[in-house]
Amino acid sequence: MADSAKVFAIERPHVNLIKLYILRSCILPPLSFIGLPLLYFRYHTMRYRFDDEGIGMKWGILFRREVNLTYARIQDIHITAGPVQRWLGLADIHIQTASGSAAAEMTIEGLQEFEEIRDFLYEKMRGVKDEKKARAAGELPGAAAGAAAAPGMSPAESTQLVTALAEVRDELRGARAALERLAPGGEG
Repeated sequence: MADSAKVFAIERPHVNLIKLYILRSCILPPLSFIGLPLLYFRYHTMRYRFDDEGIGMKWGILFRREVNLTYARIQDIHITAGPVQRWLGLADIHIQTASGSAAAEMTIEGLQEFEEIRDFLYEKMRGVKDEKKARAAGELPGAAAGAAAAPGMSPAESTQLVTALAEVRDELRGARAALERLAPGGEG
């Protein structure tokens, strides 16, 4: 199980990402004077946001780019790491959605906690999908009203709580029906 607090605290890429950018720009020395400043500014402006709703990533100075994904939109997650990335302890996390594009909707790069983030994202996307399935099947009370899970609870804990509350509700209905039958003027 991924530590949510640790993932939520991630805001910037690891310093090894700038080292990777320098190594990549040295591959073509005549073009490195153009590529290196672009990669340098990309590294220094790159910000991540992980919260209960989804993921956000933004970067750029002149041309700002921002990508926000909710966990419900995530279809698949891939991790890739070349030899140099593995040597630096980094990997890219490719997040795909059902947008119709073969390319990843978001690529999170420059993080050493890539396995924890992958596990966290799988937990979140499964939790959202499990909750949607339960609501569609009418297993959750308030399914039509779109009741949300309590903040800070895992999807499994939330499901257990909802099940327990449904049992309490059913018991109270049965007790009320029995009391109505026993009351004066009741049906029987």
